[in-house]
Amino acid sequence: MTKILVIEDEAILRANTIQILEFEDFQTIEAENGLIGVQLAQKELPDLIICDIMMRGIDGYTVLAMLRQNPLTATIPFIFTTAKASKSDLRRGMELGADDYLTKPFTADELLNAIATRLEKQATIIQQYTTKLKQVEEKLNYLVHYDSLTNLPNQLLLQDRLNALLTQANNHKIIVPILLLGLAQFEQINSTLGHEIGNLLLKAVAERLIACLGKESMVARLHTEQFAIALPSVKLQEFTNIAQSILDSLSKSFILNKHEVFITTNIGIALYPVDGKDINTLIENAKVAMQFSKKKEVNSYQFYTSKMNAYLSKQIALDNSLHHALEREEFQVYYQPQVDLRTGKIVGAEALLRWQHPEQGLVSPVKFIPIAEENGLIVPIGEWILMAACRQTKIWQTNCLPNLRISVNLSARQFGQHNLSQRLVHILEETGLEPKYLELELTESIFIKNTEATTRMLNELQTLGVEIAIDDFGTGYSSLSYLKQFPVDTIKIDKCFVDSVVTDSKTAKIVTAIIQMAHDLNMKTIAEGVETKAEFSFLRQRQCDEFQGYFFSRPLTATEFEQLLNRENYCKSYIRE
Repeated sequence: MTKILVIEDEAILRANTIQILEFEDFQTIEAENGLIGVQLAQKELPDLIICDIMMRGIDGYTVLAMLRQNPLTATIPFIFTTAKASKSDLRRGMELGADDYLTKPFTADELLNAIATRLEKQATIIQQYTTKLKQVEEKLNYLVHYDSLTNLPNQLLLQDRLNALLTQANNHKIIVPILLLGLAQFEQINSTLGHEIGNLLLKAVAERLIACLGKESMVARLHTEQFAIALPSVKLQEFTNIAQSILDSLSKSFILNKHEVFITTNIGIALYPVDGKDINTLIENAKVAMQFSKKKEVNSYQFYTSKMNAYLSKQIALDNSLHHALEREEFQVYYQPQVDLRTGKIVGAEALLRWQHPEQGLVSPVKFIPIAEENGLIVPIGEWILMAACRQTKIWQTNCLPNLRISVNLSARQFGQHNLSQRLVHILEETGLEPKYLELELTESIFIKNTEATTRMLNELQTLGVEIAIDDFGTGYSSLSYLKQFPVDTIKIDKCFVDSVVTDSKTAKIVTAIIQMAHDLNMKTIAEGVETKAEFSFLRQRQCDEFQGYFFSRPLTATEFEQLLNRENYCKSYIRE
């Protein structure tokens, strides 16, 4: 029932107005003066107020002003009744926020029509407000539950839906797989090509994920480069097929604003209820499995096992120690000689990092380099080894071999630094080493990602005068066709080819083709991991330029390497045998 407050100090007029309203089934409240009217309005919150202007005590204008200042009563429709109807009186009331005027004496029809008009307009306003409020609520609900960039559900909505899914699975005693997916190169792409390209990449990844999954599956974005997928209960082979189809889809190139971008993806899989009975445990275990997948190989998936947590604890401890290794001077540089296959002379060395852990002893780079890559420490560590290797090479050039060259591995993170050229200039100036005696080894995967940015950076390095080598050639995705695009000086033939070059005819043909085509492109070839006389002879016959490996020497400390340089005559005769 509509509630109307009547504020009128004339008892007869107030009674007449109340009578008309109650006859029409309105609920009425009456006030004999303005002050009581304000108090009742704030207490009862009526649907409409009818108020006389000229009253003893506070007048109608003051009543209206007081009610409009209170948020609870500010929007209540307000009708003035008055014997004064001058334009100035009307203007003053409207400026204060009055909705209508009734001039005394007024008829019952005039009163009821004015009330009906005001209530109808108020209903419209309320409807509009309700609609807008609903829209705001829907938008807020969307922002709370969805990722604004990819339009995928976020972790909050994922948790709500997974709770329902797991309850259903529990009732039917079925297994539900949870997949956690991580994009390995996203941070590098974001920093190299910019946030716009990074955002486009995330959108494109979301679209491909949706295309790979059925309607009953759910994909959500958890963190910057992580996505979670919940699959309905399916057979083991089915969801492993789904995981592989996702990897296959995301391994294809993305064209983003004319940039061709490649990413590598790893997936961790946890199963409900075997690997956890709540959402948080399942996601954490899937994350652990994803981290193991990265160590296994790129573009792979891995199921969670309970043994992984113990291993991960060791990795965390190693990560913590790694943060202090530089300041505690625990790193060492070893040098593996690179030898000219025609002359037998040592022409260079590859700088190899070793970590002398205070408790675990000598830690293999295989164990700590991936950790350094992940936590970002590879950048300061990489700069340290560059400085140390260049400084040591300059000492050897001064004392033993003027033309000695040093090769240093450059990580993808280092290569993606915008100020890489400036850092190299500083290192070369600090150590006094000429740029032509520094060779930077890059993994071939770098060459096929973000080709425009890669070409720009390689040209900068070439302008400095340093040499560029492709490390582990043939083990990734690249081909010799890529070499035409980039200013590369050297191809390093990976050990996996050298190992079987004598025993496998196909491998022999591949290595022969690499050497010949590299020479056709005016590039030098270095064979890695040469361990036998037969391997050495094969490479020499195929006119490979240089080699390194245990057939000649293991990696040496700086002191041991200098002793080897002083036995240069021995080195030459050793090769001729």
